[in-house]
Amino acid sequence: MPQNRRLILAHLWVAFSVFVLAAALGVWQMWVRSPLAAPQDTPARYYQSVTGHGVSMAYVLTTFFIMGFGYFTAETALKTPLPSARWAWAGFWTALAGVAMTVAAILSGQASVLYTFYPPMTATPWFYVGLVLVVVGSWIWVAVMLVAMARFKRANPGAPVPLAMYATVANAIMWLWTTAGVSAEILFQILPAVFGWTQTIDVGLSRTLFSWTLHAIVYFWLFPAYIAFYTMAPRAAGGRLYSDTMGRLSFVLFLLYSLPVGMHHLFMDPEHSTGFKFIQMSLTALVSIPTLLTVFTISASMELAGRLRGGKGLFGWIKALPWERPMVLATGLAFFMLWFGGGGGLINMSYGMNAMVHNTAWVTAHFHLIFGGTVVIMYFAIAYEIWPSLTGRAPLSVATQRLQLWLWAIGMMVMTLPWHYLGLQGQWRRVASFNYADPRIGPWGPLVIVSLAGGVLLLVSAVMFVMNLLPRRAQVRLPEQGYSFALAVHPPQRVPAALNGFTVWNVLVAILMLVAYGFPILQFFIGNSPQAVIHPLTGG
Repeated sequence: MPQNRRLILAHLWVAFSVFVLAAALGVWQMWVRSPLAAPQDTPARYYQSVTGHGVSMAYVLTTFFIMGFGYFTAETALKTPLPSARWAWAGFWTALAGVAMTVAAILSGQASVLYTFYPPMTATPWFYVGLVLVVVGSWIWVAVMLVAMARFKRANPGAPVPLAMYATVANAIMWLWTTAGVSAEILFQILPAVFGWTQTIDVGLSRTLFSWTLHAIVYFWLFPAYIAFYTMAPRAAGGRLYSDTMGRLSFVLFLLYSLPVGMHHLFMDPEHSTGFKFIQMSLTALVSIPTLLTVFTISASMELAGRLRGGKGLFGWIKALPWERPMVLATGLAFFMLWFGGGGGLINMSYGMNAMVHNTAWVTAHFHLIFGGTVVIMYFAIAYEIWPSLTGRAPLSVATQRLQLWLWAIGMMVMTLPWHYLGLQGQWRRVASFNYADPRIGPWGPLVIVSLAGGVLLLVSAVMFVMNLLPRRAQVRLPEQGYSFALAVHPPQRVPAALNGFTVWNVLVAILMLVAYGFPILQFFIGNSPQAVIHPLTGG
């Protein structure tokens, strides 16, 4: 068992508690946008709720889950205690203080700026200070992960860092790069403006800095899902990982390709030339490479497991897999939703097609399928997988876990498929309500209600998930046990230095970021970029 179980559980319970509340807010928002009368239906409350939902899901659920899972991985994969539990607890309390400050700002009605908080909309300064504290707490986690890997390498010269830990550190390094953009935006632009130290803010520069973070953060969220694909799912299926090297290469490619691509969110913005937009569009296409490598490697791993279980014929191995096991089921459902969500992403990254779906419900559907679908369902599976090691209690029946996973996947598809269609019909996003009496909008109503039904299924599943994790008197106490990650078919005795560290990859990331963002950021300081006057608390 991990030695710092209380630390890990504290992170996970913060993540999951906030998650359920955010899910409830999401259902209410869909209710407001539907033809059905919703309680407390005012635009002010709607945007307050959207901000709370987005901040909770994008910053709190993910950051606390990833930190907790990272600590679990460090102790179980490296088979050694954390290098500094005190610093880890300091990171937890720092981030939690930031969450409390941010939530208070949202509840006060002074921070209805959505999770992107684009200027010239502004919130109370304490909203941004709270977010900064969450990031600072996560940076402490990054430091602990780096030190843990360094100590392992010193104690085991030449030995491969276990794949689960190697991927966790890749995510930690990517998070440092990812947060650089939004940190610069908040510290050097937004905070001076909202505290009244400056009178103007360059909105184009702010959006450019946030785009640095906006897409890379999605892969920060995704990394735990991919870690589970490579190091948990093959073991749960009763087989082995097809290739440890392929896993390392995939995580390195995610580190390289997920960062210099955020400007495809600014295709409709006028500040940047089509040349730099084309560069980032092309780099965005490369993100599909590690995803396709992962689909191949995990499919091969599952085929090995299925054939070991007696699967015959071309596809008989699929039927032979132990789908009754939550990790295997969640992996299959995650891949299914990734197919739809990833396909939508290819459209979003294409300049011409992006113009068609920009700021429509299509984008909302794509985002929720990737995040709420593939990411969150694997968070569920990871929690079910590691909970006995953390609590010392036998898990709830797998039938209940499977039901919860199925409800989540079905609810996500029922919610997002109508959004895709409505987006193509021109339904805009970030709008509090629609006039369904308008004959051009009225036909949207039934599909919006279908999406609401999907949201209700998601809320039921979210509550079930937390209930599944709560301790019960009937649960049997287990003897202390560790956790073993999946072995590769050919466990590596040595790996190339480039796949056992990150020095060369950080240099390449720096070069790619310079190419992708060097001039787009520099132009705001050497030219006459448009300035926008900030009105205190605009939109807050």
